[in-house]
Amino acid sequence: MRWSVKIGTIAGIRVELHVTFLIFIGWIALASGLSTRSPIEAITDVVGILLVFGCVLLHELGHALAARRYGITTRDIVLLPIGGIARLTRMPDKPSEELVVALAGPAVNVVIAAGLWLLGARVQNVGALRDVTLVDLLLSVNVMMVLFNMIPAFPMDGGRVLRALLAFRMPYRRATQIASGVGQAFALLFGVYGLFSSHFMLVFIAMFVFLTAAEERALVETRTSLSGLPVRAAMVTDFRSLDVRDPLQRAVDYLMAGSQQDFPVLDNGAPVGVLTRADLVLGLQKHGANVAVGDVITRADDYVDASESLEAAMRRMRDHGRAALPVMHHGAMVGMVTLENVGDLLVVRDALRRHLSR
Repeated sequence: MRWSVKIGTIAGIRVELHVTFLIFIGWIALASGLSTRSPIEAITDVVGILLVFGCVLLHELGHALAARRYGITTRDIVLLPIGGIARLTRMPDKPSEELVVALAGPAVNVVIAAGLWLLGARVQNVGALRDVTLVDLLLSVNVMMVLFNMIPAFPMDGGRVLRALLAFRMPYRRATQIASGVGQAFALLFGVYGLFSSHFMLVFIAMFVFLTAAEERALVETRTSLSGLPVRAAMVTDFRSLDVRDPLQRAVDYLMAGSQQDFPVLDNGAPVGVLTRADLVLGLQKHGANVAVGDVITRADDYVDASESLEAAMRRMRDHGRAALPVMHHGAMVGMVTLENVGDLLVVRDALRRHLSR
């Protein structure tokens, strides 16, 4: 995720802090210091917030490790002021798997809350003079995390549970439409309540839920539309390619002569990368127009086969941040698959579907 910094790795999963989280911690320290005029109080408040977000991190790890059981990897876990996000490479295909992954996070908070409750009871039973305020705070936070996350506001955990339960009885696409609609309705309620009660953090959460629900609905609809189609159904067959020894000027000529933005780069007929428009502009700025294309691109032998599933190809492009990939068949390059062309295919198929339903 942009504007985030890595702080470590847990169980092979990259953990990052978003820059807004760092600003949030700084603001907490400053506000506490100014109100109490005590550095110790400010440090205590910051430690409390960090412990709370430690619970958030464990919650997201619960999702990630549950997903790993089904062969789903996690790109990273990002901590933001409004919570955490475990970015899975894909969602589980089966409703039962999604149910387990969705419930794994709140289950972690239940375990933490139970442990804190036992700890607080033990401290009180032995008559210790120890302050248990922090224990009580973390206990209440974990209980609230369970209750809040289980609200059926898709794509929160409760919303994913709702979709999984619906998907047992109806198509996945329809289950997503219903769950995302319910989620957006809750988001509107969150937003209105947050505005009138001056809980502006709730307003930000409402915006996140509303937009993410719409994005996930669109993603599922796209996946459904592409299901069963091979790459050749969306590949571009009229394209220009470059050799690693060609100068950047040739790419400039191709760019100006047509609408192609990304150019496959070949070495002895085998694809070794793609020269994007951004790569071209950056290469021109740094090296000029006479530098070889092979000296500019980041070499990668990523390509897809013409008979491969278009849905799988799109997933690979998203995972690697690619806007285009070369298409091979029987050892020869036969086309390119681009996000733009897939978008055109979806528009055409939707238009035909509407015509047939008239």
